[in-house]
Amino acid sequence: MSRQRRPRLSPVPSPALRIGPRPLPLHLLTHLATLFGSLSALPLWKNGSLSWKPHLAEQANALKASLDAAGPETLAQFETALVAEAVRRHAAFLTGIEAYRRHPYRRDLLPPPVVWHRGSTRLLDYRADVGVNGGVPVLVIPSLVNRAYILDLSERYSLMRYFSARGLAPFLVDWDAPGLEEQGFTLTDYVLNRLEPMVDRVAEMCGRPPVLVGYCMGGLLALPLAQRRRDSVAALVLLATPFDFAAGRAETAQLLRILEPSLGAVIGAAGCLPVDLLQALFASLDPGLAARKFSAFALLKANSARARDFVALEDWANDGVPLAAAVARECLFGWYGANAPARGDWLIDGRPVRPEEVTVPTLAIVPGRDRIVPPDSALPLAGRIAGARVRMVAGGHVGLLTGPRTRTDVLSPLVRWIRRYP
Repeated sequence: MSRQRRPRLSPVPSPALRIGPRPLPLHLLTHLATLFGSLSALPLWKNGSLSWKPHLAEQANALKASLDAAGPETLAQFETALVAEAVRRHAAFLTGIEAYRRHPYRRDLLPPPVVWHRGSTRLLDYRADVGVNGGVPVLVIPSLVNRAYILDLSERYSLMRYFSARGLAPFLVDWDAPGLEEQGFTLTDYVLNRLEPMVDRVAEMCGRPPVLVGYCMGGLLALPLAQRRRDSVAALVLLATPFDFAAGRAETAQLLRILEPSLGAVIGAAGCLPVDLLQALFASLDPGLAARKFSAFALLKANSARARDFVALEDWANDGVPLAAAVARECLFGWYGANAPARGDWLIDGRPVRPEEVTVPTLAIVPGRDRIVPPDSALPLAGRIAGARVRMVAGGHVGLLTGPRTRTDVLSPLVRWIRRYP
């Protein structure tokens, strides 16, 4: 297909129309319930019937003894101060949300050419010089649940442009939201009807097989490619890629099994897993995160680089896409509920996805403070691929790509490793 240039566009709405953090009612109600739950628990604490976690009990008992000794007047002042602090914290959260929604920043990067497309899926060409085929071709595969531009977030944070500036030939898979063609897709359809043709297209354009770089869920989608198409893949990189979904999260699997009938009914009625429901599931991993982030943002200068970086990342985080119904069921109930990948029960085109059958050189980069993909989930995958190298880095799931040490700790070593496999 011919190369197509697209006009300069911003993938996010104008600042006045920002609606995040999504889902906003959930974040607000969670914060209010957390703050004012302290007031509800105060009578139980006063009469000694409130149970504390062991690591907090000593400190809580010491505080209660101090207040008891101070007398009823001091206790009344404490209750008043508790209410005032709850109001102050919620006001700081609201201030941060309002500052975010009014911030003037807009992502404004020149979109790269489209060199292949099918349905809503596009292949974006980030090569600096399309007339030179000397750079190692790299096919970067993001997750299906978020927009691809986390890998090209801004001038400051862009894995794709970093690769290009260092002489690689990078291509990015842009899934977009499922269209009419993708509504009935399974993960097999995405691998066979989207990724395999894109691997062939990149190899055709560059004259050699590409290195696959999969981020998060994209790493799992790259895995069967490396297994099925050994001669079409030069090497495999797994960035914060989950595999053992039961590791440290047995309660999550149990909860999903309980919720499967109701969640399945919602998915069936909607024909997809809606964005806000997906965001709510992510929020459940750390219910207080939104309040902490936006309260801290309220203290930043609006024109500072830190403020712009925050807004850029939040715009991406709130610009999610739904999951096709069958894909949502595979991921929620097959991966998270039944731990199908680690158990060897995840099938692509009827064939079990087995890391042991991957023979291409493999590098796994694992963030040490990742809440979304804890190291205990990611490390078993590398352990089952013969000869796979593991690089542990500081930071979290998204900080892997946008943290202060991303270039030195992640991108620079990654480029050096990729260059070994021309």
